[in-house]
Amino acid sequence: MPDNHFFKGLMVKKSKLYDAFGELLYAIAIADGEVQKEEIEVLEKLLKEHPWAKEIKWSFDYETQKANSLEEVYAKAIDICKENGPDPEYKYLLDVMIQVADAFDGIVPQEERVINSFINDLKERFMHDLEENKLAFFDEDE
Repeated sequence: MPDNHFFKGLMVKKSKLYDAFGELLYAIAIADGEVQKEEIEVLEKLLKEHPWAKEIKWSFDYETQKANSLEEVYAKAIDICKENGPDPEYKYLLDVMIQVADAFDGIVPQEERVINSFINDLKERFMHDLEENKLAFFDEDE
């Protein structure tokens, strides 16, 4: 029988990850200085079918309401992604980030920097973890 405590911990971790997704999407939208109506419309359309859409959008709306700085929000969110480790959902997030950035006047340099930072920050962290054998599920002695 599965350990319910394990699954409950996993859900908290996923919830935290999807909050970070909303924060990163806010970072991309605010990168050019203002969250545009077109960016919100694209975001809502893209999230419609995602099982965690409500959590992602709530986090995005929270950051929008609080008007936190791009740097502060990005740093907090990327730390959560790094803590989470590799995840197939990052490709989905990257696709959504690109489409949100492109929604109003195309992707501007500020938005491109956020996208590139996301890719590079995660790649750097995961390569380091791989080199340190922190991503392996076995001991080196096995």
